[in-house]
Amino acid sequence: MNRKKQLHKKNKENHLSFQSFITGDVLKKDFIVKNTVKIGWLAFLLFVMIANRSICLMKLREIAFLEEELRNLKNQSVAISSELTGSNRLSEIEEMVKKQGIGIESAQTPPYVLYK
Repeated sequence: MNRKKQLHKKNKENHLSFQSFITGDVLKKDFIVKNTVKIGWLAFLLFVMIANRSICLMKLREIAFLEEELRNLKNQSVAISSELTGSNRLSEIEEMVKKQGIGIESAQTPPYVLYK
């Protein structure tokens, strides 16, 4: 009978219940006490992994934003370049000079090279 009570008491000690979680008795178990350092290390690593994932997601969002901004700036650069190319044509320059009334005309004779 005494042996039966000891086994019942031992089984009751090893049994995890909701009440043992609430009261904190679970922290007194041998397994938890022996492996406290390992559990703390595991919790720390879990925290580091979650923080790393969060930081990586923020960096990915920033990269996507910067790539979009780069595409927009490239398009703007192409537009400005084509506008500049169009305004550098000889006919455009002559038209702008006539509009402003500067009175400059293009040369009728081709240029020639002077030799020493």
